[in-house]
Amino acid sequence: MRKLLIWLPLILFLAFVGLFASGLFQPDDRIIHSRLVGQPLPAFALPAGASDRPALASADLATGKPRLLNIFASWCVPCAAEAPQLMALRQAGVEIDAIAIRDARADVDRFLQRYGNPYDRIGLDARSGVQIALGSSGVPETFVIDGQGRIAYQHIGDIRADDVPMILDRLRSAQ
Repeated sequence: MRKLLIWLPLILFLAFVGLFASGLFQPDDRIIHSRLVGQPLPAFALPAGASDRPALASADLATGKPRLLNIFASWCVPCAAEAPQLMALRQAGVEIDAIAIRDARADVDRFLQRYGNPYDRIGLDARSGVQIALGSSGVPETFVIDGQGRIAYQHIGDIRADDVPMILDRLRSAQ
């Protein structure tokens, strides 16, 4: 029994190393699958997030035509990086609405003045309640909303130039 107790720490250590090594060499699925895809948007009505844009409510997103819903913040560096891609999507005829997270209207106004404003409507989610209800884990995130107000796709992170064709395809398939 004593000999077994002497070897126990080494056995536990080797088991830990084996568990750690198996985690390193196992294939990794890096795609996050949202459980809200295919579900209707949660009901919300947010105040206007910018001086020159109207407020945003979930009913505004069920217009019969697919559109994008972008979650952003004026303090978010990747949000500034994705601004040119959102402008390109806007120029391609995509309707885009937004929710500004934990922000102030004056800060959102300055952000839009500096990086451009591709949005039709902007809602201000001061306490991130709508963001959490949408299953959004951070900023930026973009949702493709079908014409009936259901989430068709969730893009986590900033939209890069090589993502634009895929986003356009997702919008076409959401019709």
